[in-house]
Amino acid sequence: MINKYFPDETIQKNDLYFICYMIERVARRLHQRNRYVVNNIGKEELEHLISVANVLHSENPLTVEDDWIREYALIQGNFDITVVDKDLVEKIPSPTQMGKVYQRLISDTLGQNETEVEGMLRVYNNTICDTIDNYNCSAYYEPSYVIARAYRNGGF
Repeated sequence: MINKYFPDETIQKNDLYFICYMIERVARRLHQRNRYVVNNIGKEELEHLISVANVLHSENPLTVEDDWIREYALIQGNFDITVVDKDLVEKIPSPTQMGKVYQRLISDTLGQNETEVEGMLRVYNNTICDTIDNYNCSAYYEPSYVIARAYRNGGF
């Protein structure tokens, strides 16, 4: 994908990772699913955000969260991803870990003529995210090629 503001630059995996990381942070803070954040920001604004990700990553993540919540009118929900069975889960993966999981899944399944933003919208709206985001199972912990294969096969 070409940067929206600098046509001689391409979007890097780190740009995609940062946006996935921030989606995870905002979703957790609002008790929403990631797809809620992605869908409410929308394609055009995601193209903007990924194009300025190399600048945004130097900002305080709490400030970026606040800005996204305000600018995209994101509201509080009732899905708390951190509520897990303590007998099954010792440690909940961090937003940075989950940002990497989603960045890899998007990159690994990106179509030949598909942009990173189109890949984000496709992946985050797939039902496999419900399994990946269920920390009572180990789907998020699987190697990236296993997660990508499960995505292509329609589930684990």
